[in-house]
Amino acid sequence: MTAFDDIRPPEPELIDACVHCGFCLPTCPTYLLWGEEMDSPRGRILLMRAGHEEAGPITPAQVEAWDNCLGCMACVTACPSGVQYHKLIEDTRGQVERSEARTRTERLRRRAIFALFTHPGRLRPLVPLVALQRRLHPERLLGDRLPRVRAMMRLAPRAGLLAAVQQLPEVTPARGPRRGTAGFLQGCVQRVFFGDVNAATVAVLAAEGWEVHAPRHPRCCGALQLHTGDDGEARELARRTIAAFESYDVVVANAAGCGSAMKDYGHLFRDDPAWGPRAEAFAARVRDVSELLAEHEPVAPRRPLDLSVAYHDACHLAHAQGVRAQPRALLRGIPGLELREPAEWEICCGSAGVYNLLKPEPAAELGRRKVANLVATGARVVAAANPGCALQIAAHAADLGQELRVVHPMELLHASIEGRTP
Repeated sequence: MTAFDDIRPPEPELIDACVHCGFCLPTCPTYLLWGEEMDSPRGRILLMRAGHEEAGPITPAQVEAWDNCLGCMACVTACPSGVQYHKLIEDTRGQVERSEARTRTERLRRRAIFALFTHPGRLRPLVPLVALQRRLHPERLLGDRLPRVRAMMRLAPRAGLLAAVQQLPEVTPARGPRRGTAGFLQGCVQRVFFGDVNAATVAVLAAEGWEVHAPRHPRCCGALQLHTGDDGEARELARRTIAAFESYDVVVANAAGCGSAMKDYGHLFRDDPAWGPRAEAFAARVRDVSELLAEHEPVAPRRPLDLSVAYHDACHLAHAQGVRAQPRALLRGIPGLELREPAEWEICCGSAGVYNLLKPEPAAELGRRKVANLVATGARVVAAANPGCALQIAAHAADLGQELRVVHPMELLHASIEGRTP
């Protein structure tokens, strides 16, 4: 008997790869905050080993330690042994969600978050309310009460109504010689609150010779569910995503969490003989937009942008996908743009999918730390390739009275190609 069921438990051979050397400790956000062994990657791996070896249910202490993890994967970058911690934590969280360890209240709270944020059709009607909230600041009336509600309200984006309701063309032709077909994932939160980023991404891809296909469905790729343990819903959304995009030459994401999830579909379906091979083939064609653009010589002329820009590494781009050099190279290819590097680039900003809604206090501490490092660069524009990061940085910059404009690298690249100020 073990604490885990037989549905994709964390794999013992992946657990055994950890030699407990401690190289992960300086890069783990929660270990930096609290200095507790159980709030480090190797501590959490020890708890996974205990789940395999000890009879009895998953304990509250195990749930707390695994819930405290942001899933930022900085430990994956730091690990000299190549421990695939991301696969371990995702499978472990699936075990928690299927067990009796999660309280009913917490389970309902998580379902409510997914029922809203992964449904663009439900998010769009909220945009006018979000705009009103940003003017009235009702979260100030809550004081120290209802921290998760207060966190959600503070993170509200500066969403424009036109950007929220605009629809991308199903097909955008390539400008000039065609390099191939690119299926573009619009995302859930991304298409509602960052529709202008999607439009800029499609325009850049077309300018670089890609025929861009942007189907409206699926509504979501399942990233938020996958990264928090709702693997049943994640697998259903993954099947829809594979079916919708597997016919294109490449599959393009401009949100780091989405790209990371789609590249991990093979692991998600490793026990499914029908979908496993399709998922592996699909994942091999997934590219972050900066990754795809960096693979080919640019054809669209870049015009000068006189800007100093601090680059923020989104965790699911830098650590989970290993995409670090490509976005920097694209930005440095813009004439006149000065790229600045913040300290502690590897430390998460505290967004981490829905972590800043589920664990608002540590997320806020990490958000303030990230903003301080970005402000110290002297730049007042921040390039970040993930919607959660953009919301987190903007919110905590405003709280600290700092003027930081957070943009996606594709917005800067589009402005340079079009010859205008972003």
